[in-house]
Amino acid sequence: MNIGPYALTNPLFVAPMAGVTDRPFRSLCKKLGAGYAVSEMVTSRRDLWDTLKTSRRANHEGEAAPISVQIAGTDARMMAEAAAYNIDRGAQIIDINMGCPAKKVCNKWAGSALMQDEALALRIIEAVVAACAPRSVPVTLKMRTGWSQDHKNALAIARAAQSAGVQMLAVHGRTREQGYKGRAEYDTIAAVKAALRIPVVANGDIDSPEKVRDVLACTGADAVMIGRAAQGRPWIFREVAHFLATGTHLAAPLVVEVKRLLLDHLLDHYTLYGELTGTRTARKHIGWYVKTLPGGEAFRVRMNTLDDCAAQLNAVADFFDDLGVRMDRIPTNSGTSIGTTTGDERAVLSSRTSRYKNPEKAAA
Repeated sequence: MNIGPYALTNPLFVAPMAGVTDRPFRSLCKKLGAGYAVSEMVTSRRDLWDTLKTSRRANHEGEAAPISVQIAGTDARMMAEAAAYNIDRGAQIIDINMGCPAKKVCNKWAGSALMQDEALALRIIEAVVAACAPRSVPVTLKMRTGWSQDHKNALAIARAAQSAGVQMLAVHGRTREQGYKGRAEYDTIAAVKAALRIPVVANGDIDSPEKVRDVLACTGADAVMIGRAAQGRPWIFREVAHFLATGTHLAAPLVVEVKRLLLDHLLDHYTLYGELTGTRTARKHIGWYVKTLPGGEAFRVRMNTLDDCAAQLNAVADFFDDLGVRMDRIPTNSGTSIGTTTGDERAVLSSRTSRYKNPEKAAA
């Protein structure tokens, strides 16, 4: 599939996640098979653009194209200015955030809160598209199914966004009210896909090759976004790509390979954040890598007491060296399990496929 002039290598996307999908993480996921990655959200507030946090998020040095930057805000003019600001710093695609459920974002009527005000949402979309079009920069949109179960308006916003010039749409199969609780539903995503001409991306609870296969089949989506399941398991993208191509599972990564991947990830992380912040913000990534490994919890507790890069690197190297003595490969059940499709669920998904030909019925 394409986003504007950019041809993507596969339909496996890294979902934007605040505090997670920084440049080092995005680069690692692309290296391990992701066809596309979207940055953490960058604020539209001009007074925050010179802060260290924003400057890091707007840093794309060495990042492989296409570079997609997500922007967040509530004012159409400010969002248009934010688009231009990020284009000047290397953004090749601008993504509008209407999906973040965080209270600190929604309390300011940004993120998924915008879905409560369709007129404002459309003004923002039109302003951003107008700012990007003269520079031939595509605009994409990420949203949820709606604000609440009683206010699910993804289909209406999707149609308006397409008419306004948005070139790709990603839908998380939950309302803002749900946050990340319960299971994602894909009926709404299927309805959106059936109603639009532009590419549609499915997001939510996608954490295994089988789940990718089933969600693509039942929604008709052009691609999937993987978020939480890639935390500590960035090789999930090559696992999914292999499964979709062959129908077989790729062998779990070697312990020695994961050690190298994590150490390289940490070095890139420290380069971006510096020693103090880098050591502290790296802890969550290390914790995700070791979470389900033998001895992982005890190691995580001890690792969180280390305050310098060298000590952290040595501790990680020693942990994986010790693990490598006991096993050649990472256990196949390692990684985050969010909502892998069971046999019964797969049957339900398959039975629903025919319903999605009618978008109004599927969205009901």
